[in-house]
Amino acid sequence: MLPVLVVHGGVGIIPKERVQLSCAGVQAAVRGVYSKLQGQGSAMDAVVEAVTLLWNDPHFSAGLGSVLNAMGEVEMDAIVMDGRYLASGAVSAVRKVANPVQLARLVMDKTSHLCLTGEGASQFARSMGVPEVPEESLITEYARMRWKKNLAADANPVECQMGKMGTVGAVAVDAEGNIACATSTGGLLNKMEGRVGDTACIGCGGYADNRVGAVSPTGEGEAIMKVTLARLILFHMEQGRSVEAAADEALAYMKDRVGGLGGVVVVDPQGEWSVRFSSLQMAWAAAQQQTLHYGLYTGEHFTKNIDNPY
Repeated sequence: MLPVLVVHGGVGIIPKERVQLSCAGVQAAVRGVYSKLQGQGSAMDAVVEAVTLLWNDPHFSAGLGSVLNAMGEVEMDAIVMDGRYLASGAVSAVRKVANPVQLARLVMDKTSHLCLTGEGASQFARSMGVPEVPEESLITEYARMRWKKNLAADANPVECQMGKMGTVGAVAVDAEGNIACATSTGGLLNKMEGRVGDTACIGCGGYADNRVGAVSPTGEGEAIMKVTLARLILFHMEQGRSVEAAADEALAYMKDRVGGLGGVVVVDPQGEWSVRFSSLQMAWAAAQQQTLHYGLYTGEHFTKNIDNPY
């Protein structure tokens, strides 16, 4: 059953003209990484690379294509976690970094801290030789259009969030049974400057434990934080629930308790995995034993050989 890689491109309502690109993006990320997992690559390397590929795709709200804050600027969050040692690294409200998930990996590997934020994260990036990129290189015309639309006095905040391609994330189990997760986001459209959501918070925006499993969530960040969604799912798995049942129970609790919608990708040490979401859509893809799995709507699950580009 091993190795396994599962990725998501965020929950929400995706405009028709972006559906095909979204589905193609998650599949490309899985294809671009899975062969390395089969070649004894590590779960941690796999999730970081998969999220990097999604970050570089302008059709997701992370990295290139991130939503803009109230000031029209890009502020991004990311987290990684290694299930072998419960090691984790995160960054929040970072600017002018092409791939904050890679910076989060450096926080885990090169510091004694779990999370760096704002200018402190930027200083650390410079000390590690991470290149600074112009902010304009991360902003697409689509993101700027939606930012301006939401500034209007008669803007509907809920409606404006609908076209957002959300948080991206990945979970993996490698051939040795090691587990990892990575999650990254541009955040909430027109958020207050300095706002930090669930993504950078351990147990909320991701969690990985070799003894239980790994989770990467997406959705309404404040709701996810209130119920510590990632860790809640793993708690249910510790109580004997399957990956699917644990995810469903936690998502239902979040919706009932705080009115939040979301989605998750989950995997356990044996290679059982699940994709669950309470929103209308979530682009996702997974690879296991040369089969590519993918879908977009609730209950949708297609398969094909991973080497088939069509």
